[in-house]
Amino acid sequence: MPKFLVAVDGSSHAKKAVRTLVAQAGWYKTPPDIVLITVHRPVPPIHGLGRSVGKAGLERYYQEEGEAALAECRKILDAAGVPYKTEIAVGDIAETIAAKARAHKCELIVMGSRGLGATANVFLGSVATRVLHLADVPVTLVR
Repeated sequence: MPKFLVAVDGSSHAKKAVRTLVAQAGWYKTPPDIVLITVHRPVPPIHGLGRSVGKAGLERYYQEEGEAALAECRKILDAAGVPYKTEIAVGDIAETIAAKARAHKCELIVMGSRGLGATANVFLGSVATRVLHLADVPVTLVR
């Protein structure tokens, strides 16, 4: 059974990537094993914030934001009857996606891309471009 990591962030591009995956799921003899993941950048350390928010509050924040980012893509997969597991992670987005794909022994990473173009990537950078460079498996970008 093929195993895919599907990285989402709640954007329309992420939803399009999930819809594309659902449309292509029938291409496989056995349905793919899907890990639906969202990665949140760590909140920067701000002097005194830790004392007022606390570790539990910060973890609750990451969980709530993660659930919100996964929600629409979960609905798409549920409506299509495609089974999946979810994961919420915190860290550098591209590095975490590549590391989670390795940890889960995924054969493919699927993600949406805003498609800003080469010039914008030079100035802004691109999570998708970094994942392409860091991943040990093929990456499908849906635009």
